[in-house]
Amino acid sequence: MLALAILGFLHDEPLHGYQLKERIKALTGHVRAVSDGALYPAINRLEAAGLLERRTEPGTSAAPRQMLSLTEAGRAELLRRLRTPSEVEITDRNRYFTVLAFLRHLPDRAAQAEVLRRRLAFLTAPATFFTRGGERLRSTDVDDPFRQGMFEIARATSQAERAWLEKTLRSLLDDA
Repeated sequence: MLALAILGFLHDEPLHGYQLKERIKALTGHVRAVSDGALYPAINRLEAAGLLERRTEPGTSAAPRQMLSLTEAGRAELLRRLRTPSEVEITDRNRYFTVLAFLRHLPDRAAQAEVLRRRLAFLTAPATFFTRGGERLRSTDVDDPFRQGMFEIARATSQAERAWLEKTLRSLLDDA
């Protein structure tokens, strides 16, 4: 998720580390805050892989700063990851939102639609939070009001997301 966010934000424009951290924090910080101890090693790995480069630029009022930008290989890697997100990037809401935040960079509307179809298939598959004796429990099988709340919130969220996915898929396919 972190590497994808770095590639996505640097596709938008070159940034220095602090700016990048702030954008990632705005996208995922409410769920998983990004620390310098995670961000800078990830940047170093991406740079070593030839996916981004850094150059020194004068600071506005401080010492020079390291600006980060994508290489052509980095752009290709971002597009590959957007075209074929992993299963967990489809099923985990936070990882999926990171994919969704940059899906506009994928130039092929059919490929965008395929990612959305995968998410829709996941959302329409039977799911539950709880099982008993190997059987899935429904909200009506649970008498705990807090667990019932989990079902109710998940159902409402899923319905809203499915409606958005169906509308957006129609739009993508109509424009294709």
